[in-house]
Amino acid sequence: MVNVSGKWALITGASRGVGYQTALFMAKQGCNLILHSRSLEHSSKVEDEVKALGVEAYSVQAELANHDEVVAMLDEIEAKGTAVDIVFNNAAVQIAYREDYWNTPVEDFDMSFRINFIAPVTICNRLIPKMIQRGFGRVINTTSGIKNEPEQAGYAASKAALDKFTKDLASRIDETDVVISLTNPGWCRTDLGGPQAPNSVDTVIPGIAVGAFVDDKKSGRFLHAQNFTGMNLEEAVAKAQTMEATPYVI
Repeated sequence: MVNVSGKWALITGASRGVGYQTALFMAKQGCNLILHSRSLEHSSKVEDEVKALGVEAYSVQAELANHDEVVAMLDEIEAKGTAVDIVFNNAAVQIAYREDYWNTPVEDFDMSFRINFIAPVTICNRLIPKMIQRGFGRVINTTSGIKNEPEQAGYAASKAALDKFTKDLASRIDETDVVISLTNPGWCRTDLGGPQAPNSVDTVIPGIAVGAFVDDKKSGRFLHAQNFTGMNLEEAVAKAQTMEATPYVI
């Protein structure tokens, strides 16, 4: 199992929901954190909390729908000299539930792809080559289990694109010590999931983060967080490493 103590992780959408849970969990493992949100004030609370756990942390801001802001965020991280070892591409947007899905506005697709696909791809393409050069990296891209719901076409299509990108990229880095995985938090009671969701957000731990700890150089796994609920980290990693990295199992 990977020891993440002293390593640096970038978490997008770290100020609330699944990202917030991930930040606290990783800090408890000794991992230093770069906490992304749309505004620095949004992440001030979680920054204070993780620093209180004894790790280093700082916040960055970017509106992920704005490509220039994403690039500026990455420039800032690079200018600080931070070598990013782990990436959690967690932030996402679910625009609307369109009962009249035949008339889904193109803006749903545009915004969904900007935030849910283009921003994570930009982050991956900037940071993964540096991980390869240094000989270590972990990337966890957050997908969705939504299917057969054209009412959420923009969101679902953007996540399907992220799945394809992740699986294709995995074929190029498999057997290196840079490992890329997909995770699905499940339907949780968050701002995105809504109050009717069956799972409390804390059930994503430890499964949402297990891809950062696998140590068998196998990329392309789909790690559903709810399949690890109630396990300790060691148990979760052991289970994850028994899973085949089979493509397109969503």
